[in-house]
Amino acid sequence: MIDIHCHILSGVDDGAQTMEDSLAMAEQAVQQGITKIIATPHHKNGKYENRKQDILHRVAELNKVLKEKGIPLDILPGQEPRIYGELVEDYQKGEIVTLNDGGQYLFVELPSAHVPRYTAKLLYDIQSEGLTPIIVHPERNQELIQNPDLLYEFVKNGTLTQVTAASIAGGFGKNIAKFSMQLIEANLTHFVSTDAHNITNRSFKMNEAFDAIERKYGVDFIYYFTENAELLVQEKAVYRDEPEKIKKKKFLGIF
Repeated sequence: MIDIHCHILSGVDDGAQTMEDSLAMAEQAVQQGITKIIATPHHKNGKYENRKQDILHRVAELNKVLKEKGIPLDILPGQEPRIYGELVEDYQKGEIVTLNDGGQYLFVELPSAHVPRYTAKLLYDIQSEGLTPIIVHPERNQELIQNPDLLYEFVKNGTLTQVTAASIAGGFGKNIAKFSMQLIEANLTHFVSTDAHNITNRSFKMNEAFDAIERKYGVDFIYYFTENAELLVQEKAVYRDEPEKIKKKKFLGIF
């Protein structure tokens, strides 16, 4: 199993703080059946900046230690840039890391409370660079929760999304768990990953998430998400089904 979103690099953001933290996270990941992790430190979120060359160096360093410790886990480079107007320019300048440094898939994090007005234009500009944007944890964005048709338009126009395992498993509350399932049902998400920050309150919940998905939708959805992560790492086109709008009369029971 491959985890495409994780804060396992130490001392760079609000994830692992020390190499010991990174190793503890690595051991927990292996227990969950994860064999590869894309390290995706925060970038330009108002607090942290992690540019490409530094990330590549830290990934190589962590892989060296994991090998020395005999922990069977591969770390791949990535980044979680918060949406900002100069994102494409910074990619052109070599400061932005695509997932697995493959030049194909790029994470985009939205603010938690709203969707900036320029989001659709930026997603278009990213695609014009030959990249596929992936919106991370849309299920935790308040504006998308209130107006899921916005996300439908983004996905219809070529953007992918990634839902957090802990959201599905109930770690962020019942409403976000329900919305996560609605995104899966409406073909509005393409990846499930951990967004793990530590081994306590923001840990790996992949097995719990997949158990919940299998109970509700069957094993085919597990294959869909695990194969998409593998295809992403291989820099191949991922599976995407025709997106549907979430019916508001069913939506969180508030309409």
